Amino acid sequence: MIREIHVQVLVLGSGPAGYTAAFRSADLGLNTVLLEKYNELGGVCLNVGCIPSKFLLHIAKVIKESQEISKHGVCFEKPKIDFNIIRERKKKIITTLSTGLKHMAKGRMINVLYGLGSFINKNTVLVTNKKEKVHVHFDNVIIATGSTSITLPNIPYDNTCVWDSTRALSLKTIPKKLLIIGSGIIGLEMATFYSSIGTEVDVIDRCDQILPFLDRDIVKIFSRAVKKDFNILLETNVNHVTLQDNKVLVTLCNKLSKDAVLYDALLVAVGRNPNIKTLLLENIGLELDANNFIKIDDQFRTNISNVYAIGDVTGQPMLAHKAIHQGHIVAEIIAGYKHYFNPIAIPAVAYTDPEIAWTGIQEKEAIQRNINFETAVFPWNVSGRAIVSNCEYGMTKLIINKNNRQIIGGAIVGRQAGELLSEITLAIEMGCDIEDIALTIHAHPTLSESVGLAAQILQGTITDLINIKSKLKK
Repeated sequence: MIREIHVQVLVLGSGPAGYTAAFRSADLGLNTVLLEKYNELGGVCLNVGCIPSKFLLHIAKVIKESQEISKHGVCFEKPKIDFNIIRERKKKIITTLSTGLKHMAKGRMINVLYGLGSFINKNTVLVTNKKEKVHVHFDNVIIATGSTSITLPNIPYDNTCVWDSTRALSLKTIPKKLLIIGSGIIGLEMATFYSSIGTEVDVIDRCDQILPFLDRDIVKIFSRAVKKDFNILLETNVNHVTLQDNKVLVTLCNKLSKDAVLYDALLVAVGRNPNIKTLLLENIGLELDANNFIKIDDQFRTNISNVYAIGDVTGQPMLAHKAIHQGHIVAEIIAGYKHYFNPIAIPAVAYTDPEIAWTGIQEKEAIQRNINFETAVFPWNVSGRAIVSNCEYGMTKLIINKNNRQIIGGAIVGRQAGELLSEITLAIEMGCDIEDIALTIHAHPTLSESVGLAAQILQGTITDLINIKSKLKK
């Protein structure tokens, strides 16, 4: 027998987009059901993505800093890596946060169902698990089922030495030599962690630049900082992959050579696809774009009026904080608020060492959009705080529209870059004039004052560097 449930809002997926939408819906008085196909709440981000990776990257940062400080008279023994303890700590963090989500759902009287959901029609989803089948009849449904790793053809994924991001975070073994295909955020973050624990890491990409949407000056300073940690091989493709003695023999090709290299493990990190295959969207005629992402308007509505979609299933940028913001807004729209999703800037961070953080319009986009822009870069090698903190290999960059002097973009390379980015994002959202930042007193000595100093360069008032604009005025 199929159990029947009637509800105002059904949320498919309990990742950052889904649980936020469900919690906000319940807070607004809407009867809400949250459906999750796995046994734990939190989605990819909490269980096998953002949170566990940041824990490992924190370990990498501590290891690297302990090595660097030895040059300044403080020496530690070579670190001993105990994967069992690290795994248990990672598991405890995930369990604590996931349990917290369950408590918050219970406190909001949200009905949490576990199982696989598929559309019967535009008002009904069939939920199937090992114990039962349930028809959930809804007034509105929010699709927030996230994304899954893209796979490449002719790769033996069934072998334990071939990894996706989930397997890379499972910490089953420490490979002596690791190949990472893809120099996006995930690839670079995993290169950062594994190189810190002693693995020899090669990162390859078919493009001529890592993170190709970023400006070359940003990428150049990052590449220079990490060249001693891991290798980056650009304009390089995988021609052939075979297994050999429980290792991976990979033929790498570029314009100059074709070499077969033996690796202990291979990580494929070439992007993610929307996780929609099992939803049977064809049963309701839901429209997808050319890349199979769900088409939505600025209120997250699909071509079916009571079906909404948020998070990774709607396309780039596939970021948890974007999804969380969307979760708030979609619930408010369903509750009757006249809200829209129209951010000027969505920040992004690669939690490498050094970190790379960017927001708003970069130079490449400004040129494409024919914007009359100006940029300023404050180098961290003249920042007192950066020097004493042994992180002078960084820079803070601001981009303004010359016509109205408003900040339109920015990027930071350096430790804690992600923590420094919010000031720039807020300035963009507020339509802030560069003079406002330049005249704001920033604490000294801090890394955050680099934002104010970059603004002073644009204003022509900088005293911490040779003032070129002041010379031009004479």
